[in-house]
Amino acid sequence: MTLLSPTLRLRLLAWLKIPLLGSVRPSVVELTDERCVVRVRLRRWTRNHLGSMYFGTLAMGADCAGGLIAAERIRLRKVRVALVFKSFQAEFLRRPEADVYFVCEEGARIGAMLDQVLATGERVTERLQLHAEVRPAGGIPEPVARFQLELSLKPSERGVL
Repeated sequence: MTLLSPTLRLRLLAWLKIPLLGSVRPSVVELTDERCVVRVRLRRWTRNHLGSMYFGTLAMGADCAGGLIAAERIRLRKVRVALVFKSFQAEFLRRPEADVYFVCEEGARIGAMLDQVLATGERVTERLQLHAEVRPAGGIPEPVARFQLELSLKPSERGVL
């Protein structure tokens, strides 16, 4: 077990390896084998000229939710596997004018990918589905975007974390 919370580990990784990601200060709301939820607050650094979340920030949030669940599975297995996103597609449904929650529920598929990489020693690439939502106080979550990220895993000397 690690002494650092998932949010602290994510922010530390961001500041050390991906400073632009560190500037948006993502928070891990939920992280299980099956699901990851990352929150990015709507604030000066994440807002566009219209007062909604900048689409580049939305891309970073989706990257975090999909990448974090994969990185955590790799870390827990203590194996050296590199992860990278090969493609990214987004459909923006409405302007996010509040904090945004990025949800990845592809943990089982990512685990199967990791099993395949470890069994074959070959690169495995699959398309993941994620979504982003705003959560009004006392209300029902409202979808603001859908994403497809093509995750690629392969054995590596350097590993992930």
